[in-house]
Amino acid sequence: MTTNVTIIGAGLGGLTLARVLHVHGIPATVYEAEASATARAQGGMLDIHEHDGQVALRAAGLFDEFRGLVLEGREATRILDRNGTVLFDQADDGTGGRPEVQRGELRQLLLDSLPAGTVRWGHKVSGTRALGDGRHEVTFADGTALTTGLLVGADGAWSRVRPLLSDATPTYAGMSFVETYLFDSDTRHPAHAKTVGGGALYALAPGRGLGAHRESGGTLHTYVMLAEPQEWFAGIDFTDSAAATARIAQEYDGWAPEITALITDGETAPVLRTLHALPVAHRWDRVPGVTLLGDAAHLALPNGEGANLAMLDGAELANALAAHPGDIETALTEYEQAMFPRSAAAATDGNRLHELLYGDNTPHGLIDMFAGHE
Repeated sequence: MTTNVTIIGAGLGGLTLARVLHVHGIPATVYEAEASATARAQGGMLDIHEHDGQVALRAAGLFDEFRGLVLEGREATRILDRNGTVLFDQADDGTGGRPEVQRGELRQLLLDSLPAGTVRWGHKVSGTRALGDGRHEVTFADGTALTTGLLVGADGAWSRVRPLLSDATPTYAGMSFVETYLFDSDTRHPAHAKTVGGGALYALAPGRGLGAHRESGGTLHTYVMLAEPQEWFAGIDFTDSAAATARIAQEYDGWAPEITALITDGETAPVLRTLHALPVAHRWDRVPGVTLLGDAAHLALPNGEGANLAMLDGAELANALAAHPGDIETALTEYEQAMFPRSAAAATDGNRLHELLYGDNTPHGLIDMFAGHE
């Protein structure tokens, strides 16, 4: 079984690649482990930036449709100290250049833009191997396999394609977050809605933090950040939601009750998300017939760039392939030579933001950064 371009992973990066290839008349097939487009919640809000994510959406011919998904007012930002004192409160005046959309809606927009059958659901990769002459074999968990002349790993942090190119594996970043939700907050949780405001809320102290975002329909999405080793989190039984919530909230004893209520009043079971990263300057030597994009290539600490970079990677790779028909290696070389420094700069920026959020000078360093953007 052979296909022109084989993409592993139907996240935003892989789908953008498939869409921009389609715009250029180049066929591709995306293989995704999930059973369907609705098999898993797709996360929260994304701010889509003018210099990368929006560039990718223009290349995909989907910019106007993307504008229709934007949730107005969500670029507003509020920063509190642990006592609930408002230290910074910036309204969204529509000029910020980073409009917010729901990740799931953006993914669905990309899916709907592809020819039927482009995405093959329920295909979990169990292994990959080089066959020589730039060809690779991909084996799936159901025992089926395919060979391809161009393999793209868009399969995230724990990529099964990455080992073809690099020995690097993600390492724990020393921090994890626990997420929970409140629904229909304006009606059912007006005090919590007032605390969060119109967009994003940050309540910060060294090694600790709480972020919350107003999503669509009055949903409040809370992220509780803790700088603790993985063993610490392993000591919490997340199958016991009440006990887990109480243990996490205990770390915020003495904080303002309107802040801790965003933890204790959550309406969904607390979910642990560990943070991992690849080396900041992760790169590899050119290997014929295979490349990576997004987190598979440059997993970094969260700084708002991950999804944007993945989409730009997909668009740039597609454009390079279109610009060099019949010359895959030139296209991959051109793509990687631009991608490596771009992703390294973003990872460096992510580390800096992480320090502003959770380092010794928080939240004042973060406020200075926002004020500098004014």
